[in-house]
Amino acid sequence: MSVQIKDIHFSYGKVKALVGVDIDLPKGAIGLLGPNGAGKSTLLRILLGFLTPDKGEGTVLGYDIKQQQTLIRRFVGYMPEDDCFIPGMDGVSFTSYMGELSGMPRQEAMKRAHEVLFYVGLEESRYRRTETYSSGMRQRLKLAQSIVHDPKLIFLDEPTSGLDPQGRKEILELIMDISSKKDIQVLISSHILPDIEQTCSYVVILDKGKLAAQGQISELKQVQYSLYELRIKSEEKNFLKRLEETKSRIDETEDKLLRVYLPPGLDPQEIFHIAAEEKVQIRHFVKSQTSLEDLFAKVVGVD
Repeated sequence: MSVQIKDIHFSYGKVKALVGVDIDLPKGAIGLLGPNGAGKSTLLRILLGFLTPDKGEGTVLGYDIKQQQTLIRRFVGYMPEDDCFIPGMDGVSFTSYMGELSGMPRQEAMKRAHEVLFYVGLEESRYRRTETYSSGMRQRLKLAQSIVHDPKLIFLDEPTSGLDPQGRKEILELIMDISSKKDIQVLISSHILPDIEQTCSYVVILDKGKLAAQGQISELKQVQYSLYELRIKSEEKNFLKRLEETKSRIDETEDKLLRVYLPPGLDPQEIFHIAAEEKVQIRHFVKSQTSLEDLFAKVVGVD
């Protein structure tokens, strides 16, 4: 396990940011999700060694999060959500400097800076001052500096923030290439759920400072509930009311398709029993895939 933490607590004064969080992360791309104020940023800062937990223990890449914080920062990379550039520096100088701060010799850091800027598509802009970069170029530069020192693990905080659809697609492709081909584990904190579903196989969901769920995305979606799509001949309020009484959740799309989320243990045949009793004709009925958005809404109580 690259990251193992147990019973982590952290407070800002009287505000409890993390309460008894236990996490064991396998290799691969990991998604970190949670509403605003859930504790995601605090958890990242603890894993990076910027904060020391009030209680609990853990390791990152085998290094103790309380005693070996400097070593952790040497072997991990970090792409912050906010811009972190030094005014007046060009792209390659900035990237090289970040490599030096991670312990690389100057000549090696400069060589690697050129390589990673080429990798992220900034080879033609590497001598431009960073303040002249577009939003997409700044995101690529932050990604480049996070991998310049060949880390074993990188933390990406909102890596597609502020990007247009094409820029977002290109950054996600880079992230997937890094995690699959470069033997670098990736932990992505994002509020854009499709990004996590596209790039990650494992997810950690925080809510109000506590662990709400963690595991393989495919397994978590199956465990939570089953999703069925159906159409009925006409709107029937009693039918829908009785479905809701079974603790099923019902969403209606713009084209009048009903998405019914059955709770664990409820036989889908119950939908037909209720329809027969209410004399409602079902014209379309198929089992569908739940999405990560559905899972997220379920575990954090968001409708």
